[in-house]
Amino acid sequence: MKLMNDKIFLYSNILVYCYSNSDLNKQRIARTLATTDNVYISTQVLNETANVLHKKYAVSWHNLEELITDFENNFFIHTLTAKDVKQACRMANRYSFSFYDSLIISAALKCNCTILYSEDLHHSQIIENGIKIMNPFL
Repeated sequence: MKLMNDKIFLYSNILVYCYSNSDLNKQRIARTLATTDNVYISTQVLNETANVLHKKYAVSWHNLEELITDFENNFFIHTLTAKDVKQACRMANRYSFSFYDSLIISAALKCNCTILYSEDLHHSQIIENGIKIMNPFL
């Protein structure tokens, strides 16, 4: 699991589970991860999380705005740059990840995170000798 000084990056599905009641075990695990120190997300994760919570869980725009303020106060947020997009293109080519998954991995690498928590990627895969993908629900 997470070592004390590890910087971790959360994929949007982890944040969605924090607010979903469909699987209480996953909710508990996701909330534990979201309340640890050194948590990073990107503007892409903000966008995806807001979109899913609004569409799938009918969270109001007002409540989403408050939620995003909570994210700002509790997480380090990486703003994506053109360099991140170019790196994502290289990663998508090299690892055959989707472009959007590559963009999240690129942001996590840019933030010097050692762990990327995601349910959707390859558990235990190490990318660029710098980040390990972990599915916290296994």
